Amino acid sequence: MHYHQALMDELNLLLHFDLDTTRQGIKVHHDASPGMVQAASRLHDKGLITQVDGGYLTELGRETAEHAQMLLGLLKEKVPS
Repeated sequence: MHYHQALMDELNLLLHFDLDTTRQGIKVHHDASPGMVQAASRLHDKGLITQVDGGYLTELGRETAEHAQMLLGLLKEKVPS
């Protein structure tokens, strides 16, 4: 199994959410890239966001976004040589 582009789009979209507050959502506009529009739809279908075009994170979505941000942080860390 590997990270295909559709999954990468979903992870990237989750990284746009501000995890410091539950009162701020996102809006994926109709003129966004097709990959982002489709990613939002898939995240909604999976129950991770409240609206097909963004909205707010659900409880599961918030947990998933936290993991996505943690993974990105781990992968960006410098490894001692």
